[in-house]
Amino acid sequence: MFTGIVEERGSVHEIAPERLVVACRTVNEDSAIGASVAVNGVCLTVVERSPDTLAFDLSAETLSRTSLARLHPGDPVNLERPLTLAARIGGHLMQGHVDGLGEIADVLPDGAGGATLEIEVPERLRRYIVEKGSIGVDGVSLTVAGADDGRVRIALIPHTLEVTTFGGAIPGQPVNLEVDVISKYVERFLEGKTE
Repeated sequence: MFTGIVEERGSVHEIAPERLVVACRTVNEDSAIGASVAVNGVCLTVVERSPDTLAFDLSAETLSRTSLARLHPGDPVNLERPLTLAARIGGHLMQGHVDGLGEIADVLPDGAGGATLEIEVPERLRRYIVEKGSIGVDGVSLTVAGADDGRVRIALIPHTLEVTTFGGAIPGQPVNLEVDVISKYVERFLEGKTE
């Protein structure tokens, strides 16, 4: 489990069809081989490490469902180690299981150093998104400012722009989306309910 509070903005060191190597310092400190790390919101397993990098194997499933295959050396990535039972949950509960790809439609500076991020959301995910609810976008826990016409709007404060990949966000960029897991469980429960 993760919280969507990015601990470090790392960078892609190498990318091959089935391997991603990320340069990082903070997240590397205690991420042993076998540990989970969220990379742009995708839960991956550390398979190799050096003092400055972590390596992850990428399955065909991961490559087909996420934006990781579109990364290039030097690209920034949001990194988070898993939640511990003693940690505060500053964001919301996230699994690192991407529900679908969205696309940045617009980034609108707000004049105070922040911005409004507009994201096109796949139709099958729209029912899980509610105003003032939470959504994971590239591993960042964000609050929905509004949702209509297939788009979600998110107000980004200057701090979020500075410490995550959103400071360089551009229209057309794909983003990994994880909707609130509780809403999916409630939906499944209600589907099976009989009177």
